Amino acid sequence: MRILILGGDGYLGWPTAMHLSGHGHEVAVVDNYMRRNLMRDEDVEPLYKVPNLDERIRVWKDVGKYIIKKYIGDLNKWEFISQVFQEFQPDTIIHYAEQPSAPYSMLRREAATLTINNNVGVTANVIFAVREFCPDAHIIKLGTMGEYGTPNIDIEEGWIDIEHKGRNSKFLYPRQAGSLYHTTKIMDTDLLWYYVRMWELRVTDLMQGPVYGIFTEESSQDDRLLTFFSYDELFGTVLNRFIVQAVANHPLTVYGKGGQTRGYLNIRDTLNCVRLSLENPADYGELRIFNQFTETFSVNELAVKVQSAGSGLGLDVQIRSIENPRKELEEHYYNPAHTGLLELGLEPSFLTNTELVQMLEY
Repeated sequence: MRILILGGDGYLGWPTAMHLSGHGHEVAVVDNYMRRNLMRDEDVEPLYKVPNLDERIRVWKDVGKYIIKKYIGDLNKWEFISQVFQEFQPDTIIHYAEQPSAPYSMLRREAATLTINNNVGVTANVIFAVREFCPDAHIIKLGTMGEYGTPNIDIEEGWIDIEHKGRNSKFLYPRQAGSLYHTTKIMDTDLLWYYVRMWELRVTDLMQGPVYGIFTEESSQDDRLLTFFSYDELFGTVLNRFIVQAVANHPLTVYGKGGQTRGYLNIRDTLNCVRLSLENPADYGELRIFNQFTETFSVNELAVKVQSAGSGLGLDVQIRSIENPRKELEEHYYNPAHTGLLELGLEPSFLTNTELVQMLEY
């Protein structure tokens, strides 16, 4: 297939580009380096230097003999996105092109405005570009489990059947985000659902949990192919932060009671989930939703796992509860369904002590 990856310079975007080109697809990536610029502006550099897209593409061509095309520009500008879609004519669009940090989205008014304008505006432009230039294309959108929040009932896979006053109907599962970033993801889903109904689009919305990990099959061939590894309080996900804190002899920062529970997955599973979704596309007029995670853990459980793995390496890993800077439930019910991707053939990579030790050693 001809696959266009929006946000192809990101933590997930670049590994996805290598993975799919390595599986024989024709891949192009689009990015405007927003994440790099925001990290520089906030002085939160990644753990190690990451080459720009030009260098990454050259290295991947040398290592794997695969060619990836690139476009640098702002997808929120119609002149740019229309040029990209007309030139590349994708069969599948993988949409990662959003400001990805919940903490950053609530840092200040300007950060909030940037998040809203970029995330919702780019999603709308993607929809309009598909409609105008490639109406048969399949959109794969990276959503988030954070759209659901932490309801006191089981979380279904995107949809819920409701019986009310003797009548039945099917609705998108109720969503109640805990950050502005997650709220923009809800807006994305609503936009997609509207235009699926109006224009018979084909859309898969992947409600992904927090991702952890450094290595993929492709990046293990050359360190210059490694993806971003952020560990700061803005762009670092919890397990990746804990790994760096353990090595740096900094107590693991558990927010509040530490009972916050989420669904997690290894970065390698993200790549396989996306590939399975594009190889088994949604139907015309279908908004297909998968809950994309493999295991659930509380923050306390993750901290204990890192502490145990660190002890095996001779690290004195301490755990410290700090005042929670977030407004969230610190103890709650959490039971989300996640069968769709398993039924497509996903073989999960679980969080083992070996996986943690490998990350700690690196």
